[in-house]
Order: sequence, then structure tokens, then C-alpha cells
Amino acid sequence: MNKMLSGAALAALSLAFVSEAAATEWNVSVWGKRRAFTEHIEKLAELVSEKTDGEFTMNISYGGLSKNRENLDGISIGAFEMAQFCAGYHPDKNRAITVLELPFLGVSNLDEEVAVSRAVYDHPAVQEEMAQWNARMLMTSPMPQYNLVGTGEPRQELGDFEGMRVRATGGLGEAFEAVGAVPTSVTATEAYNAMESGVVDTVAFAQHAHLSFGTINKADWWTANLNPGTVNCPVVVNTDAYEALSPEEKEALDSSVEEAIDHYLANYAELLKKWDTILEEKSVQKVEYSPETIEAFKAKAADPARESWIKDMEAQGIPGQELYDLVQETLEKHRAGN
Repeated sequence: MNKMLSGAALAALSLAFVSEAAATEWNVSVWGKRRAFTEHIEKLAELVSEKTDGEFTMNISYGGLSKNRENLDGISIGAFEMAQFCAGYHPDKNRAITVLELPFLGVSNLDEEVAVSRAVYDHPAVQEEMAQWNARMLMTSPMPQYNLVGTGEPRQELGDFEGMRVRATGGLGEAFEAVGAVPTSVTATEAYNAMESGVVDTVAFAQHAHLSFGTINKADWWTANLNPGTVNCPVVVNTDAYEALSPEEKEALDSSVEEAIDHYLANYAELLKKWDTILEEKSVQKVEYSPETIEAFKAKAADPARESWIKDMEAQGIPGQELYDLVQETLEKHRAGN
């Protein structure tokens, strides 16, 4: 009887060991804290675990695996299997997708942001560039148009931007520079300290980031309708890790992306509904610019930035004009479809 029990126990132990060995666990590198910007990643992990009965799980680390400017590097060496990064943090590493950060691109809502991001991510030039980092595009992190929070007297006119120190990365930084501001590309996690210490007067973020990183708590005013552009922040996976997945695990991952994005959009919509109330509670003045002021901003920032970007990309062997045209064509098709 003891021998039979020992054999049964051994078999159970062996089965448990095999099951544990067969489980897949991915590490995911993001930063800050859980917020609207990471809700699709949280939802993706939840869905993948559900679809695989807990055999494929994701450990999401908020800053414990890598600095936010180094996530793409970490993916390239397989330090973790999935990561989020923003193109403006290192435009030289992800040149092709920076088309999505050009100022006044014409994207007017998050659905359109998803559509143009997907189109650009699918372009061969983007996939080839990401392959150099052993990275595979998985999904975007759609964000609304950025706007400023600032300290002191509101910047009411375009001329008021002269000398303004602004936290803005990538194409947004170039846009503000075109109207006389002084951009700095401190990371999101550094923005509050930069504002508190007076390194910057203003910070350009989407609404969720102003909340998550506390810049709204230092603000005297908020630009409600400047809408100069946004940043593009993909979620990528390590190519080797993806290819090592079983067919069932790949299906669980790939089939969950759409639902994860839908969850993100619904969650963000709820945040936007509360935004005006948040401004009132924190006594933040809302600044609205005239159509003439916005058109003047666009004239100084949009066309020169676009032409300069296209020329620079083409000189590096990247089809800049083609990528820019793809964005515009995608917007037209998306609007026609709606």
C-alpha cells in the first residue's frame, strides 16, 4: 500500500513539474504606475491568462525592469519579453514611426489614432526597423492630442510662447521651438520635478499623464484646445519570445489585442468625461485659443516640420513621403468608413 501511494505521489509530483515547466511566463516592462496609458496591457495580460487557463501569464513591472528610455534596448537583448516605449524618447532608434508624432497631423480622436498607428506599424519600413531591435509591433497606446499645463500667468497668445520652457518630446518639441519656446525632453517620470524646480514653465501631456505624474497639481492653467499633436507609444514583443510561443499561445495573444484596445478606449473616454470637473476642483484656469492663433501656430510649425522630416527620412533611406501619405490616406478611409 505504501509503495502504491508512493508511486501515485511520485506520478502526481512529476505531472505537476511537467505542468509547471510547460507554463509560459512573460515579463513586461513599463513605467510610472498603473494608469489609463497602461490599461490595454493590463487587460491583455488578463485575457491571455483566461484563454490559456493560467498557462501563459504576464508579470507587468512598473519601472522594475528598465528605465523608460531603455525598454527597446531591453527588448533587443531579450531582457524581458514585452515592453512599452515612446518614439519621442529615442527618435533615432525608431525613425519611421516618428511620422505619427509630426505636429498638427490632423488626427482628431483616439479611434483615428488607432487606425493610423496600425497602418504605419504594418508598413515594411517600420517592421524592418523594428526587426533590427528584435522587436515585433503588437499594439499602440493611443493618446489624445497633447495640451499644456503651466505655472504663472497663462500664455494667451502665440507671442507669449517666446522663451517658454516646455517639456515636450519629438515633433511636439520641434513645434514649440518653431514659435520661440525652449523645449526639453525630460521623461514623463521626471516632469513633475522639472516643473516644481522651475526647470520648465509648462508640460505637454495627454490628460491621463497630467494626473498620473502630478503635473496638474502644480498647474495654474491648462490649454484646452491647442492640440499641437501627440506622441506615439507602441507595445512591442521580443521576436524570439513570440516565435517560441505555441500556436495556442500565439492565438491567445493575437486575438486579445482588439479587446484590449477597446477596453483602453472605453476607459479613456471615462477619464475625459471627468476632466473639466478635475480642472475645477484643482482651480486650474482653462485657456482657449482663437482659430486665428491656432492657424498661425500651424503655419509656423506644421508645414516646415513635415517637409524637414520627409527630407531627413528620405536621406536616410526611409520612405518619408510614403509614410506621411499613408497617414493621410488612412484618415480619409477611416472617416469615409464611419
